[in-house]
Formats: sequence, structure tokens, C-alpha cells
Amino acid sequence: MYHGITPRTPTADRTAIGPRHTATLEPDEALRLLGTVTLGRIVFTRHALPAVCPVNHIIDAGDIVLWGFDGGDIAALTAPDDCPGIVVAYEADAIDPKTDLGWSVVVTGYAMPVTDGRDGQRYGELLRPLIGGPMGRVLSIRPGLITGFRLEKA
Repeated sequence: MYHGITPRTPTADRTAIGPRHTATLEPDEALRLLGTVTLGRIVFTRHALPAVCPVNHIIDAGDIVLWGFDGGDIAALTAPDDCPGIVVAYEADAIDPKTDLGWSVVVTGYAMPVTDGRDGQRYGELLRPLIGGPMGRVLSIRPGLITGFRLEKA
């Protein structure tokens, strides 16, 4: 049962592409691709359950930088003082809906608040929010694990 959602059917474009396979991305290439898009999803723990939130990001010196709105779940993320940050995952992709070709990247690492005022101001100018509103906490994710794949024509 699809609850009012029409399942996607193969299109002529997708059929014309033929078989596909996945190619594993090297970490450097995965981060480079992540920098070519501005929208991704941060995965974190909220009330002991996984939570996912779409956010805009930039890549700066190999870190993923994003921000949450005042009062939002992301802005409320905090870690104890003796921890290197909050364990999160970050995912972004670019998949062509007609051909199903593209790529997907997942980064797992520690998210830390950006506390340097100059960096925070610079990031505020570079990040394009999904919706308007006051900027809350700017977070920087230091990658620990970087995985990704490219969907290619076989």
C-alpha cells in the first residue's frame, strides 16, 4: 500500500542507460563531490533515537560546516567538556532521477560548535540557509570515516 504515493516506474531514459554498477569513492574524491552540492542530511541522536535533519553545508579545510536555527535540534547539540564532540553522520548525494546515475557520500565524525567569532561570521556569510531566520549554532564536522560510491553505467 502506497498511501496516495504513486510508485516510480522506469522511464525510457533509465531503460536506455542499461545496467549500472557501483564504484567505491576514495575519501578525497568523496569530500570533493560533497563540496559540489550545498544540501545534505545530518544524522544525530535525539532522546536516544536517531534523528535526521536536512541542512545546507560548505566544506572548509576538509571539515563540513553547517548551522542550525535558534531553538532547533541541531542548535541544541552539545557534548560534555571532556569529549571531542558529538558523534554524527552527514550524507549528501546527487542522483539523476531520470538515469539513476550519480553519487552518494556518508561522513561520520565529531561535530563541534564553531566558537571563533571571525569563523562564525565568515561561515554565516557563506552558508545559504534552507529557510530564513536567525542563525543559531554553527557546527563543524571533523570527518573520521568517509565512504561513498558512484552509480555508473556498466
